[in-house]
Amino acid sequence: MRPNDIPVPLATLMVATCNVLNLANPGRMFYENQDPYTEAEFDRKLTWLGSRFRMLNADVLAVQEVWDDAAFKGALSRSGLRYDFVAVPGAENDGMHQGAQGTPRVGIATRLKVDALQSFAEFPPGLEVEVPGLGRHARFERPPLVVTMHMKHGQTLNVLTAHLKSKRPKFLQDGHGNPVEDRGDPKVMALASLRSLIMRGAEALALRCLVIDLLHRTSVPLVVLGDFNDTPDSVTTQLICATNEIAYDREARDVALFNAYELQGDAALKKDVAYSHIHQGTPSVLDQILVSEEFLHNGRNSIGDVRRVDYFNDHLHEGRDRSRSDHGFVRALLRLRMLDQTRVETGAPSVQLPAPENTAPPRAGRPTAPEGLSRPAGPIRQTNLQRQ
Repeated sequence: MRPNDIPVPLATLMVATCNVLNLANPGRMFYENQDPYTEAEFDRKLTWLGSRFRMLNADVLAVQEVWDDAAFKGALSRSGLRYDFVAVPGAENDGMHQGAQGTPRVGIATRLKVDALQSFAEFPPGLEVEVPGLGRHARFERPPLVVTMHMKHGQTLNVLTAHLKSKRPKFLQDGHGNPVEDRGDPKVMALASLRSLIMRGAEALALRCLVIDLLHRTSVPLVVLGDFNDTPDSVTTQLICATNEIAYDREARDVALFNAYELQGDAALKKDVAYSHIHQGTPSVLDQILVSEEFLHNGRNSIGDVRRVDYFNDHLHEGRDRSRSDHGFVRALLRLRMLDQTRVETGAPSVQLPAPENTAPPRAGRPTAPEGLSRPAGPIRQTNLQRQ
């Protein structure tokens, strides 16, 4: 038996992504063309989400389409599970904020200790694009969220959750929200769809740059999960992952992402249920979990693997009801080697990002992140830990 073949204890990490479909407090207007939730609808939605969260039982729960963090916390309470850290930047309900405005936000709940959190609204400099009829596009419609956390045995990891622009045609409107284009004209429809594609592509590029900043020449595992509004083989998803580059450059693994579903261990049962959304009768995978090379089984820099990926989508066949969700939920069981505690505490880099208000205090001995949620002027800074 070679030294590298000596069995090493494994720690498990359950991660899940859930598009919760316009989770908002009752009585509050979130879209002008939709009625607010009644108290009864809101109660049904929290109960339904709570039961799903309990079934997922994830250590890291990423959510999309949250208008009010109070509603998210209410659903978590209905689950009966305990999450010490819950954050939905931009959707806070406190004395100064009344939830998200204009568009819903992404959030996270976790049992792990959180060291830092950052929400990104602006694209990196130089990545803005021109959208026909709309002009310059340089911001995420729904800012992605990066959280640096560590497991009980000390392993640090980064989790990024995102919700990219949908495929819904982007029609032009006046200042009052009234259409200024003939939506029945197929040429106008095509142009509106192109606008959405350009916006989603630009967001994918900006997200790719964020992934590179998180991965380049470090050994910190990265999990990227959320609603990509596109399939795993789409141009936008591949732009984020850059997996195809590995065929020409082995060093490209350093900043590549891999679809967790494709990395499942031999013991996992793969069935034709891998879809998270149904549009006009056609199932597809829009909600995805991507991982860095540290989760490649027997990879050169592997410190873990993907044991199993599950899709929870039965409710998609129960009819459209906004008290549920129109997306299936995706969960992955990851495993990480329990490395030497001293080595982890002294050598693992962490992203130095601002932390939100009212977060769990960092553990003694770890760096304290600055206050606030403002976007740093430059790229994410990490301690440089060379891979061997």
